[in-house]
Amino acid sequence: MIDSDIPALDWQGQVISCNTCAHQDLMSLGHCGPMRCCVHDRYAKRIDRFFGTHPGLALQYIDHPYFEVRAVAAKYLGLFQLNRLIHDPDETVRASVALRLPVKLLAKLIQDPDREVRVRVASRLDLHDLVGMLHDPDYYVRVVVARRIAPSLLFHLVRDPDSSVRREVASRIGIEWLVMLANDDEDEVRLTAIRRVPAGLLAPFRFDQDWRVRFEVAQRAPLEFLPELTQDADEAVASAALERLNPPQEHTHG
Repeated sequence: MIDSDIPALDWQGQVISCNTCAHQDLMSLGHCGPMRCCVHDRYAKRIDRFFGTHPGLALQYIDHPYFEVRAVAAKYLGLFQLNRLIHDPDETVRASVALRLPVKLLAKLIQDPDREVRVRVASRLDLHDLVGMLHDPDYYVRVVVARRIAPSLLFHLVRDPDSSVRREVASRIGIEWLVMLANDDEDEVRLTAIRRVPAGLLAPFRFDQDWRVRFEVAQRAPLEFLPELTQDADEAVASAALERLNPPQEHTHG
């Protein structure tokens, strides 16, 4: 649906009247107008155009009853005024605040009840403060934490109940933890870990149930462990093992 297909209705579903608007002076100058740029419209893009053109008016709408107005106003408020919306009752407003709040103040939203707000916090928080989000109840918040936190602290998440989190951990954690993750119950976690396990430690994984793990072993494990893999049920694994045991001979011309 394009902009012009959306009727000019206010947040209560009523037709917008410019005759009673406090900003008639702006309209007379062509700085706002229905279906285009209006703070009273329930359509967020038109509200955004209004504040984008008149950012100084955002503070006047910090207590507006419509959450979209407050959420868009949060994009244009001064940082001191933005602090007033940290505990707004609507999660859309708090999510908007989380994108602009100074990093040193983001800790106030670590326990926010809405996961989208906490995802945004986890994406911006100082790395040393992410420890407070290691055990967030939402798996995706923990995924974001696992992507950003110092690798030395990832051991806290090696037994995370969600495989998406453990996969992120396996992609970044120190070598000393990789063998444990290479024995994970989930194929994707094991595969992520195996791709980083040093070649000398790969041999025990030549019996893994996932052909992709065995393929990785066939490509990198010491040669003495490859004969069994030449008989592997998966053709790609068997071929990789055979090729390493019997590399093609280079023909020399002389």
